[in-house]
Amino acid sequence: MNLAMAKTLFDKIWDAHVVSARSDGTVLLHIDRHAVLDLGSNIAFAKLHKAGRTVRCPQLTVAIQDHIISTAAGRRDDTFPPGTPFAAALRENTARYGIRLFDLNHPRQGIVHVVAPELAIALPGATFACGDSHTCTVGGVGALSIGIGTSEVEHILATQTLVLRRPKTMRVRFNGRLGAAVTAKDMVLYLIGQIGIKAGVGYAVEYAGDGIAALPIEGRLTLCNMSIELGARIGMIAPDDMTFEFFAGKMFAPKGAQWDRAIALWRSLPSESDAVFDREVVIAAPDIAPQVTWGTTPQQVLPVDCRIPDPSTLSDATARQGAERALAYMGLTPGTPIEGIPIDRAFIGSCTNSRLSDLRAAAAIVRGRKVAAGVRAMVVPGSTSVKRDAEAEGLDVVFRAAGFEWRESGCSMCAGTNEDVVGPGERCISSTNRNFEGRQGPGARTHLASPAMVAAAAVRGHIVDVRKFGD
Repeated sequence: MNLAMAKTLFDKIWDAHVVSARSDGTVLLHIDRHAVLDLGSNIAFAKLHKAGRTVRCPQLTVAIQDHIISTAAGRRDDTFPPGTPFAAALRENTARYGIRLFDLNHPRQGIVHVVAPELAIALPGATFACGDSHTCTVGGVGALSIGIGTSEVEHILATQTLVLRRPKTMRVRFNGRLGAAVTAKDMVLYLIGQIGIKAGVGYAVEYAGDGIAALPIEGRLTLCNMSIELGARIGMIAPDDMTFEFFAGKMFAPKGAQWDRAIALWRSLPSESDAVFDREVVIAAPDIAPQVTWGTTPQQVLPVDCRIPDPSTLSDATARQGAERALAYMGLTPGTPIEGIPIDRAFIGSCTNSRLSDLRAAAAIVRGRKVAAGVRAMVVPGSTSVKRDAEAEGLDVVFRAAGFEWRESGCSMCAGTNEDVVGPGERCISSTNRNFEGRQGPGARTHLASPAMVAAAAVRGHIVDVRKFGD
């Protein structure tokens, strides 16, 4: 790359972290912070141990129990027996290599993508990696944050570097103001519906425009979280004064003179005005309505006031067959209004939408109302800190009074890797990020939506336009 060229946010962080360029076109990229999880890291640690290697920089890695643990009150390692060996293995491996562990009942435990920005484990301008595809979440605070596989986890543990090929760059501009009750979740679902689940493959995506500048940090994290559903491993938003205020005083944030130096660096990170991206996408924010998925990919999404599409109208044979299969799996008929589709489950949680602002939005809907008969509704805070803060505001009382289950922090029903699953044939409206076949359990039928939309459906017993609630 010509160093004289104007640089994007991605360029600046990437270039500052290249250790060496390799003859095959890849680079060794230094990783500033690394997180390992209960699910999958045991394989990386076992391979590391078998090879006789050690962890190069244990102080730069943190470990978190989140995926395969129970979220039931009073949980223990054996509350969900299949998860017991994974929790024990993470505990053993972190003790062996001197890695900080946020264990099951640690006061800072939570979903890694909630905890990492919450504690300033990952910072603007830093590189952050974790063995989970939704690590792109943390790009919402201006980090170069990337999900990796098990062999890459082992490589970082051993070398504190990652072998990567430089991606192309894409900028998505959201121009204009959002309408009433439209959230960051709706923005990213709308984007995926417009340009498809493969549009981001091979790209690092930067989100920009006045629609992004107006988003609070938690909304930015939500939007970047689903970059992987766009096909991109990296999603980013340039840091600004809102970002700096978010990090001030956090556990691992710089302090004193280091804070002043950090702010000066972070102010230099935004893409330069004449920087060139490989692809530009423009979205009119006022066009976005509350979104709900109807099929089995995030691309199969529509505004809540629309009807289920007819596959026969699709000219592309592959898309037509995909839509037919999705409708058969979801048990839906073309032409059915999305509003009014009955639900069995309502889930608020996951690394996408389990932060304090998400819980406040949902509580505002359910306050003074009751969960509809026959609906099982759950709220799972994204971290123990979020849970404490929500309880300090009385949000747990609001949810319990309405008939929601109030649980401990963890990934819960998002991934179906613990006891929180949707039964075969049951229909769940969920604040999570994936609606794949079987994602929330074998035969589970999932509709993705914002927390407020999930809450509204829970009290009505069917999918409803949250804008009609008026509060």
